[in-house]
Amino acid sequence: MAVVAMDRIEEWRIKKEAYPRLAAILFNLGGRKVTDQSIAEEVRMISSEFSSVPVILLADTEDLTQILTALESGARGYIPTSVGIDVCVEAVNLAAAGGIFVPASSVLSMRHLIDSGSRDTRPLTTMFTHRQAEVAQALRRGKANKIIAYELNLRESTVKVHIRNIMKKLKATNRTEVAYK
Repeated sequence: MAVVAMDRIEEWRIKKEAYPRLAAILFNLGGRKVTDQSIAEEVRMISSEFSSVPVILLADTEDLTQILTALESGARGYIPTSVGIDVCVEAVNLAAAGGIFVPASSVLSMRHLIDSGSRDTRPLTTMFTHRQAEVAQALRRGKANKIIAYELNLRESTVKVHIRNIMKKLKATNRTEVAYK
């Protein structure tokens, strides 16, 4: 893989005829942040101008907000400077092959938010009776009315009444909405 370093995209525009077709553009942000509007706009501009060439950002931070903003701006990869050169090369190869690289460490660092935001931890007792809360939890787990009735020692018709009342309270039109809300 041939590598050409340029300070600015304008420099590339002037000299591009002297170089072979690009496989990828590695944009070094340094300490700048993609959440800065001017940087995000620059990434968008480069991504649209070179639409057939993946733009990969090299940055000093592993913040998930920065990564998501980069991807929303058109980047096909986000490489923190904390990764080794081998990972960097493979990330560029992945983007050049059509994939998207995101550092696993950034995603894993946000796991606590995913775990704490779990649907099972939402309090249902403030809105529902104890029995309705149990039925709602079972719905969230995707259980059928018959199974819910068996597990809660109820009649299936009673489960249906609970589901109808839950749907009214949540202003839901189907079971899927109940599970989501």
